Amino acid sequence: MTTALVTGPTVGIGAAFARRLARDRHDLVLVSRSADALRRQAAELHDRHGIEASVLAADLSTEKGIATVEERLADRSQPVDLLVNNAGFGLKGHFPDVPVDDELRMLRLHCEAVLRLTLAAVGPMRERGRGSVVNVASVAAFVPRGTYGASKAWVVQFTQGAARDLAGSGVRLLALCPGFVRTEFHQRAGMRTDSIPGWMWLEADRVVDAGLKALSRGRTVCIPDARYKALMGAAKLLPRGVLGGVSSRAGRRYGPQREQGRDEKSTQ
Repeated sequence: MTTALVTGPTVGIGAAFARRLARDRHDLVLVSRSADALRRQAAELHDRHGIEASVLAADLSTEKGIATVEERLADRSQPVDLLVNNAGFGLKGHFPDVPVDDELRMLRLHCEAVLRLTLAAVGPMRERGRGSVVNVASVAAFVPRGTYGASKAWVVQFTQGAARDLAGSGVRLLALCPGFVRTEFHQRAGMRTDSIPGWMWLEADRVVDAGLKALSRGRTVCIPDARYKALMGAAKLLPRGVLGGVSSRAGRRYGPQREQGRDEKSTQ
């Protein structure tokens, strides 16, 4: 039985990954800041699917938290076959009104943690000649979106570059780039969603299904919906200021989120 490590797994897209992977008979390592929530989730997945689910309480916006998960990924005696870098958060306000410490914490979680955990995972994977990494980004990577969008653009570029460097090694990497997803994120964050058209909403389970299918086909970037693919294609023809304005109106009405589990997968 293979093992998958999922960060930010308790709600939203992260929870959908955990459910799907457990249903597919993967043992799990669940990583988040809340040990209590992780234990409840691990027990539920074990009882429902008969898999082993261990918990690792770690705040990936801190050096200690990243190092803790790096150590687990590097453990050759308990190999991880699939890493899902999913944890993340959004920030309230516009640049430069957001405190710089919060911006730096976002960059550490969205960029440094993704870089270091991917690196820790692919070393043992290369030795075995197999393994996969899914880095959950956002369609915000393709529009002007301040630090959040810039960090997601970094995730996409990093994943594509790393996948190219690892070609032929048996290790696959995918940047998953969903748009607005129906999760608990918007309620928790106090984000207004009344201006978002109904057609723009995606279901977390379908996002995960599309991502895993793309991974199995060897793709390195997945926008998991035909409507968003068309929108991003049209975005190349529109002035960047137009898209930036729409994105800003839709995605800045929320409060601080810290490792809620990538349910901020919206056009933020």
